[in-house]
Amino acid sequence: MEISLPLIMIVAVVVYLAYRYKGLRIWHVILCLILGFLIAATTAAPTVHHLLFAIAQWLNQLFRAGPGGGK
Repeated sequence: MEISLPLIMIVAVVVYLAYRYKGLRIWHVILCLILGFLIAATTAAPTVHHLLFAIAQWLNQLFRAGPGGGK
């Protein structure tokens, strides 16, 4: 799964909004980044990769269906 720039931007905006309005501290963000890098180096990485890919496909189908569920 290739990570696209729009996906990175959406996640960055969500993190910024959580930081700005929900009290997320900068050290929380740093810990999440470190955790992401550590998980990527484990045997769980392929499972996480497949999970994220499945979620992305589901969201893509959901948004392509449009209002009314594609009827």
